[in-house]
Amino acid sequence: MTAAAGRGWTELDPATHRPHALHAPERNWAETNCYVDLWIEAVHALGLEPLAMLPFTVAQDFEGDQFTFFKVPLEDLEALYGFAVQELAIYDTVEAHVVEQLSRGRLVLVEVDGFHLPDTRGTSYGTTHVKTTVGITRLDPAARRMDYFHNAGFYRLEGEDYEGLFAKAAGPLFPYVEFVKRLSPPLEGAALRDRSLALLRHHLVRRPQRNPIGAFREDLPRHLDALASRPMEYFHLHAFNVLRQLGANFDLLGSYAAWIDGPAEVVEACGTIGSTAKVLQFQFARAVAKRRFADYGELLGRMEAAYDTAVGGLARCYG
Repeated sequence: MTAAAGRGWTELDPATHRPHALHAPERNWAETNCYVDLWIEAVHALGLEPLAMLPFTVAQDFEGDQFTFFKVPLEDLEALYGFAVQELAIYDTVEAHVVEQLSRGRLVLVEVDGFHLPDTRGTSYGTTHVKTTVGITRLDPAARRMDYFHNAGFYRLEGEDYEGLFAKAAGPLFPYVEFVKRLSPPLEGAALRDRSLALLRHHLVRRPQRNPIGAFREDLPRHLDALASRPMEYFHLHAFNVLRQLGANFDLLGSYAAWIDGPAEVVEACGTIGSTAKVLQFQFARAVAKRRFADYGELLGRMEAAYDTAVGGLARCYG
């Protein structure tokens, strides 16, 4: 399928969907965060290229308690694909508003409780209440059935899962909801690549003024003290917001650099950050379990140098 085919989200079937290569199981980080993963699959499902929207990953920073929870800027989605993302005011049932927007061919993004999402079986499904975002493409209240993008895939839920999900969304506080309108035709081919490179130049201007991995290395003793004094459940939250966001972000940046035929050393350096962050996460997990931490200077130094190579190389070529 190509963008020219003109199919919309409400015409798609989860049974025939195949995830984008960015979600291939052999990648260092087959999933990144719920928002970016959702957009990768939602763009890909329309026959468009999600790699083009990844320049923003060059601007990730260390925020003190976490690495930037990276999200594709809404203005980039509009510039590349013609999508306008707007907040949906909720004054009736969430279902009623979703049905209305779907009838207009729009994707609807809803914050929901992962406890009720069967695609999270083994993590949060039926065990843990956690906020996440889904992209709804089809909703049948009478049949209690919903098709939706979430994380690295496209799924269907029904029955008790449907009831639980929308009972939670019924209040007293409504969830945050957005809808996606198509304002203009998506860019393709050379036009898509050129606009994406223009966005890369824009985001390079926004990149951190100092190496964020170096900043994390300096702050690491404080993080290790927190990990040492907290249960394993805290480690999982910390790992998601620190090393997973760092590693997954640079995995995506490396794929983007390859897509634009960027320098091979940039692609390699991004891969180094992605793979080393995963190694460090495993080492932290063992350390928390044993309550005994090691010296992580060599691993962090490797990532710090790779950052300079990756972001510095992109700045020299495209800044």
